[in-house]
Formats: sequence, structure tokens, C-alpha cells
Amino acid sequence: MSEVFPAPLLRRIWAASRPLDPFRSVKAALCGLVVLSVGITTVLTLLAHRSSIELRVIAIIAVIASLLITQFVAHGLATPVTEMTAAARAMARGDYGRRVRVARRDELGDLAQAFNRMAADLQAVDRHRKELVANVSHELRTPIAGLRAVLENVVDGVSEADPKTMATALRQTERLSRLVEQLLDLSRLENGVVPLQPRRFLVEPYLSGVLGDAGVALGRGHARTDVRLALDVPPDLVAHADPERLDQVVTNLVDNAVKHSPQNGRVTVRARAGQQPAGGLVLEVLDEGPGIPRSQREVVFERFGRGTRADGGSPDGGTGLGLAIARWAVALHGGTIEVAESRRGCRMLLTLPAEQPASR
Repeated sequence: MSEVFPAPLLRRIWAASRPLDPFRSVKAALCGLVVLSVGITTVLTLLAHRSSIELRVIAIIAVIASLLITQFVAHGLATPVTEMTAAARAMARGDYGRRVRVARRDELGDLAQAFNRMAADLQAVDRHRKELVANVSHELRTPIAGLRAVLENVVDGVSEADPKTMATALRQTERLSRLVEQLLDLSRLENGVVPLQPRRFLVEPYLSGVLGDAGVALGRGHARTDVRLALDVPPDLVAHADPERLDQVVTNLVDNAVKHSPQNGRVTVRARAGQQPAGGLVLEVLDEGPGIPRSQREVVFERFGRGTRADGGSPDGGTGLGLAIARWAVALHGGTIEVAESRRGCRMLLTLPAEQPASR
């Protein structure tokens, strides 16, 4: 059969026949109901003419038969609508876990599937909202508590307002500032309008400056000061990107790599030219930590998604916004970012095209 009728042709024929299939079209089912009712009435009327049964008895029987068939068909049509109504009312009360059974292949079945997808999306949004409140509250509480303790000690005379004490307060303030910046970036992401100002620049001095700033952060506000940062970039490599947005991406990747590095570990930032003729930039950030399991490699790029570690450990603290913002910034450039295969640790692979639009 498939040799006579190719599969694409059979699919087109099957799709074209849907309006005539009562099991795949509500309109066809209703037409079938009318035809069946008229047919039953006609057959019973003919029987009345050829028998001694009175016509009014036949009419009553025909009406009862038509009503039973109509009730059966109407019940099948109304059941998914009733379920969706109940689920919608539950969603209005905040219960997004309700789903509609999809047992039909017609337009009502399509509507039920779309309703379930909408309910799943709303449930995910509600979960993300709750996670945001919980994560941001946790992230805010720690630096605020630390800053309050430092200031209370200074006010009560327990400690002096010397450079060391003020440096502690400054670290907590910088942590608050980073969180606020992430939330502002999330707001820009949601709005979908962010200016992009790409230009050509030498990659080696640019990344040296980024890692230099990261090294300062390691000494001032980061819990890890034992991790070494290494740069592997050809001196003449040129890229075309928005330095501010790229800085945002690289800083986030390096910060994550440092967090998950073992004691006295090493984080390497490597950059190469993309394959010709397109060119562009290929940038890697490698660490020696536990890595990210394959099943979690997309989750970590979702907003508020922190995933799990390859060694089964729990994810570290944070809002789960960093990599989502990094993917957004890379997408603005028309590039890609992913967790690539690595024999050890985690390898984040970022690719940018040779040219990007002036704004997006």
C-alpha cells in the first residue's frame, strides 16, 4: 500500500478527510446525528405504513430513539467542556495541578490538549514566582543580616569602624548590589527590548581585564580565594560583540566555575576564532568541579533553574538567574551557549557569529 501511495500523500488524504470523520470532527458528528435521527424516523414511518401499528406510536418511538441518541452524543461532547470548566474554576482558586482527560480526536480533543498545555505553563509560572520569592528572600537575608551585625557592632562599640570592619560591610553591600543587578536584568529580559552596541575589539586584553576584575572579586567579596584563573587566547584574536553584554556572560560563567571548583582548583578561559568562512568567536570556560549531568544541562539555563550536580550533590545557593541571563545576552548577539562534553569538570561553550546587528 505504501508503495502505491507514498506516506506524505496518505497523510494529506487523512488530514483532508477529517471534516467527514465523526470521530475527528464535531461538525461531522452533529451531521451524523441528524442523519441518523432522520433515518430512524423514516424507517419507523415506513414500518407503520406496512403494519398495523399506529403512526402516533411510531412517532413516539422515533422521538424517544432520537432523544437517546442525542443524549449519548451530547454527553460525549459536553464531558470535556465540563471538565475544562471545573479545571478553570480550580485554576482561578490557585490550583494549577488540574488536567483534562484527552480521550477525543476531534476539535474538543485539540482544545483539551491546548488547555492542558496552558495549565502546565501557568503552573510553571506560579512555581517560578514562588521560587523567586523564596530565593530572593534567602539571598537578601544573608547579606542584610551580615551588614546589620557589622553596623550594630560598630554602633555598640564592640568593634571599631576600621578599614577591616568597613571592608566586611562593603562585601555584604556588593552582594546586595549584584542581586539587584540580576533582578534588573531579569526585568529587561521579560520586556524583551535591550540595546545592543557591538564593536570590534581584541579578545586577549579584553578577557584579561575581565579576569582581572574577577580576581579582585575573589580577594574582596568571593568566598573562594584558592582558585587559580588561567587565560588561553591568541594575541591577535578579534571579536565583534557588545563588550558590556559579553562581560556579563563571561563574569557569570567564571563566577559559577569558581564556586564549583575543588580546593586549589583551576578555571581556564579559552578563546578561538570560529570556523571559516563565517568566522566569529568560540569561547570556553572550563573548571575542575563535579560537572553538570546530561539531564540537567538545559535546566540550568532556565530562569530560577539551578539543577543538580553530577556527583548527586545539591546545588549551591543563588537565585538561578545567572545562566538564564547569560543565554539571553548571547541570544541577543545571535550566538549560542551550552554545556559541552568534558572529561573532567564542566565545560561551558559559547559561540558568537562574526557580525551582529547594531541593536536588537
